[in-house]
Amino acid sequence: MNKEELVQEISKKTKVTQKDAAEVLGALIETIETSVSKGQKVTLVGFGTFEARKRAARTGRNPQTGKELKIPARTVPTFTAGKKFKTAVNGK
Repeated sequence: MNKEELVQEISKKTKVTQKDAAEVLGALIETIETSVSKGQKVTLVGFGTFEARKRAARTGRNPQTGKELKIPARTVPTFTAGKKFKTAVNGK
């Protein structure tokens, strides 16, 4: 499912226009991105948690040449699924 299809489903289930559904979804995504980029954790109970995690610097290998290279430390966004979401995906 892509963003357009998601907007259509939201619109159908909430009986609002697709334009309004797109604005709400856009605001949700923007708010999550902004919060996580500031180092805050965003938890949607039953669905999951979005947060930023630090990855340490490490040594990797170029797969074409086999030569070692240094991979710098960085902060990456992560999502951890909640119990209700995991249960729904597992079909229980």
